[in-house]
Amino acid sequence: MKQYQDVTMTGQVDQYLFGIGQHFEVYERFGAHLTEKDGMEGVCFSVWAPAAKSVSVVGTFNGWREAAGCMERLGASGIYELFVPGAIEGDLYKYCIHTRTGEVLYKADPYAFESEVRPGNASRVAGIEDYRWRDQEWMTRREKKDYRTEPINILEVHPGSFQKRPITEADPDGFLNYKQLAHALGDYAEEMGYTHVELLGILEYPFDGSWGYQVTGYFAPTSRYGNPKDFMYLVDYLHRKGIGVYLDWVPAHFPKDAHGLACFDGTPLYEYEDPRKGEHREWGTKVFDYGKKEVRNFLCASAVFWLKEYHLDGLRVDAVSSMLYLDYGRGPGEWIPNIYGGNQNLEAVEFLQLLNRTTRKFAPGSVMIAEESTSWPGVTGEPEGQGLGFHMKWNMGWMNDTLAYMEKDPIYRSYHHDHLTFGMVYAYTEHFIQALSHDEVVHGKHSLLGKMPAGEGLDPFGDLRAYYGFYIGHPGKKLLFMGQEFAQEREWSENRELDWFLLSEPKHLGMQRYMHSLYEIYREYPALYELDYEPGGFQWMDPDDAEESIVSFARFGRNGKNLLFVINFTPVERKEYRLGTPGGGSYELLLDSSWKKFGGTREELHKIYEAENIPSGQRETSFSYDLSGYGAAIFSF
Repeated sequence: MKQYQDVTMTGQVDQYLFGIGQHFEVYERFGAHLTEKDGMEGVCFSVWAPAAKSVSVVGTFNGWREAAGCMERLGASGIYELFVPGAIEGDLYKYCIHTRTGEVLYKADPYAFESEVRPGNASRVAGIEDYRWRDQEWMTRREKKDYRTEPINILEVHPGSFQKRPITEADPDGFLNYKQLAHALGDYAEEMGYTHVELLGILEYPFDGSWGYQVTGYFAPTSRYGNPKDFMYLVDYLHRKGIGVYLDWVPAHFPKDAHGLACFDGTPLYEYEDPRKGEHREWGTKVFDYGKKEVRNFLCASAVFWLKEYHLDGLRVDAVSSMLYLDYGRGPGEWIPNIYGGNQNLEAVEFLQLLNRTTRKFAPGSVMIAEESTSWPGVTGEPEGQGLGFHMKWNMGWMNDTLAYMEKDPIYRSYHHDHLTFGMVYAYTEHFIQALSHDEVVHGKHSLLGKMPAGEGLDPFGDLRAYYGFYIGHPGKKLLFMGQEFAQEREWSENRELDWFLLSEPKHLGMQRYMHSLYEIYREYPALYELDYEPGGFQWMDPDDAEESIVSFARFGRNGKNLLFVINFTPVERKEYRLGTPGGGSYELLLDSSWKKFGGTREELHKIYEAENIPSGQRETSFSYDLSGYGAAIFSF
């Protein structure tokens, strides 16, 4: 087979930009690209392996014969290239790397657009340029939107367990493919009132049990559910439904699998060399070397790729805390201080700032979201200053405090009332998302319903409805893991679909109706989102009623249509409860969580209440309301 080594994907400018860490569309050069030379169609392969003694590309196009695929090194760049006539889309391939110590490594392509279905781990030649997008209207609108004042209500989804096909011997996984998932998920999200979905486990990964958080393919949607164009269809369909799409993205670490990035060219190429920086022993993974320009370039290009080529609306960056702290998960003597003697990874800080500047430039209107579990200052601060540059951050403190509160028997909740109210002390220090994610419903933590105390006189469903009322009313954007909206009873498992059969039971159906109603109010009333990040959007009516475990507060919009919330976190009914108000006037009951249609005991009644000059809590005006046990009531004014 004739090979043309003079078909160069990476010219001198490409090599220079990559070398200084500024080639953020390098995926257009590296990897496998369908091309033509002298009228012959084929594929040009490019890979960065600077310490390799030699590199060959082997695959179905040359019988996996090393000698037939010897690649040319492009000078000091460390880049190897080869044009293979006759190679076609769908061909499998790997790079055969001879190291300077005599090892022979078979590696998947770090820049591959598609991979073999696991347990296979070869890369697959894929063309992604000719998909015909139909979401232009969505993309145009997105550029003009300000996420801070927009409704963001996210359904977090694991694609392999949202729904499944019947399990058979021929189809032991039962996965929906991306196109099937597009319709099932898009229609459900639209019907329920979600504004966005967040997908975990999309970047290619070898081990199902990692849920996609140990990535080997940073430019490839997992082949478990189809090919790249199928995934494009999913995003396209959701956009045409008016649903945004966020993606979990993992630049914190990568697995040690032999075909992956670890010791890629026989040396620590993508990872820190010293294991005190380069390994997470707790997770058994490698840590990216954020000080290496080419590695920063690789990761930034991956982020740009997903946002630009797949039209994704944002990336949720996993495990940011593990990146920021050199001693994360490490004991004394197991980590290396920075040049100032501290535990901050200054290289990771610089990388995150670069990442967030880059995505803003290449994907206008997209957002970057941090899963950061500490009080690191300025996570959502501007990257040009001291901030990391994320748009939003998961509110892990609020989640931990409020779930700890809900797990307590209502008898003892009055002693922990600050768990409900403390979140407002720091609510405006960052741009928060109130996240109730997959992490809270696995590994013995129970489902959200399962966290609610049960027993004589207690009602876990009513308790959860009260909590959801507090969740929807609290400042911050919203995220809820799939299945919790209808009170999934079992913990989540990636190996089975959600327990949709529960919707045949009135209490679960009632919970789903309740969440649908909450989401309708959320979309209809800008008071619940447009001032999320401004103190003027929230006022306590009474944060101090610890004795009765009741909180009340108001949410304000720019142009009226304000809301008043009261939530009772005990099963004790409070007859003629004096609910403080922001002022005089009329207050119309929009929703009470104890209505029968939601699984409660009360008839639905939309009534208008007039505020009286009777002080209550911190307010000079109030009205009387019969507040049910575990009741959450919402009034408009």
